[in-house]
Amino acid sequence: MATKSTQAPTANRWPLAVVVTVRDFVDRVANSSPARLALIVFALVILAFTLVLSLPAAARDGHATAFHDALFTAVSAVCVTGLTTVSTALHWSFFGQLVILIGIFVGGLGILTLASLMSLMVSKRLGVRGKLIAQEAMNAGRLGEVGTLLRIVISTSVAIEAALALILAPRFLVLGETLPQAIWHAAFYSISAFNNAGFTPHSDGVVPYEADLWILVPLMVGGFIGSLGFPVLMVLLASGFRFRKWTLHAKLTIQVSLILLVAGAVLWGAMEWTNPATIGNMSLGDKITHSIFASIMTRSLGFNLVDMNSMHSSTMLLTDALMFVGGGSASTAGGIKVTTLAVMFLAIVAEARGDNDVKIYGRTIPQGTMRVAISVIMMGATFVMIACGLLLAISGQGLDRVLFETISAFATVGLSTGLSAQLPPSGVYVLCALMFFGRVGSITLAAALALRQRRQLYHYPEERPIIG
Repeated sequence: MATKSTQAPTANRWPLAVVVTVRDFVDRVANSSPARLALIVFALVILAFTLVLSLPAAARDGHATAFHDALFTAVSAVCVTGLTTVSTALHWSFFGQLVILIGIFVGGLGILTLASLMSLMVSKRLGVRGKLIAQEAMNAGRLGEVGTLLRIVISTSVAIEAALALILAPRFLVLGETLPQAIWHAAFYSISAFNNAGFTPHSDGVVPYEADLWILVPLMVGGFIGSLGFPVLMVLLASGFRFRKWTLHAKLTIQVSLILLVAGAVLWGAMEWTNPATIGNMSLGDKITHSIFASIMTRSLGFNLVDMNSMHSSTMLLTDALMFVGGGSASTAGGIKVTTLAVMFLAIVAEARGDNDVKIYGRTIPQGTMRVAISVIMMGATFVMIACGLLLAISGQGLDRVLFETISAFATVGLSTGLSAQLPPSGVYVLCALMFFGRVGSITLAAALALRQRRQLYHYPEERPIIG
């Protein structure tokens, strides 16, 4: 009896020891490199969804899904991309589709916010470095606001998605679906739209609703709102439409987003206006609707009304450019972000004018911000170039299709020429890595991989190399 009494407490200590070990590990990583913690958490979340999607219950035919297909779907869902190697509607069971939807919701919260929540759950607290993670992700003004902002992020996401679902559900009922089907499809489309994911529960996507504004308008509005980012949404909630009270980030994000929306719609419509394979044979109203829809979708949402392979090469190039830019920072959209484009454009204008400072709306943009913008563009372009070269060698397809699929993966857009489903496993893994890098962010990735933060205590004399 004495032996049993001494062994029982020892056995009971094991779960507690594991919890303490995990908590200490999270604390160490969070304090040494918050970005590395975000990478680890994001990778573990993707692995968990991959394992669940590999189960026979997740597939409609009751058989286990191949690992590369399960991994690709998990990465695409958590990275809110929308690219698929198997049909979402035909391959996955209801359970599998539900898992995908949960992955979209979790991924839409953002990698830095997710890492902060994980740190909070495990450590039961947000330390100073943990708060800095969330502060950077959501552009919080003070460290004390972060806990409140985390709750606002989740509640705002749920509220917007619920509103979209309430708008869409009656329409699906009118179209002849049963009440459970209408609720399920409305919830799926609302979460997919707000999180800029592009997944659809129908085998033919949103094409059957190409003239149905009751369906298309909520998808466009939800996707555009999601692409603005939580920092902008918080400014709008606090200040409304009083432009003068907006932060510089909110001003640049909304202004550039609207410019790209209008310019993209005009250019896309002009290029495809007479193309009989896309919108050439449609009425004026339908052409305008398709142009606006395409402009919003190319910014990261990923739903499509026309076959991407039927577009002109010039339109595909325009789509590539819009996809590469993406949406707002700390948003559900991908790409290099509209503020990155704005900062680089303002720097070019300042250089052309001979100004020493880059100024906009009575504010000076720091030199460090411009260096970050340059780094994001260059690292993004490098990722795309390397992946494109690999896929050209693997697939044997033309540059148009490969470049389109590559940028769509990097910018987590989800528009596809069908190449993803045709690739062998090696090509699928390339796109998986690209989606991960695109969602994590090149700057976050670089910070996570850095062994230490360097503090420079001296400066060399300046000397200008010849540029141009």
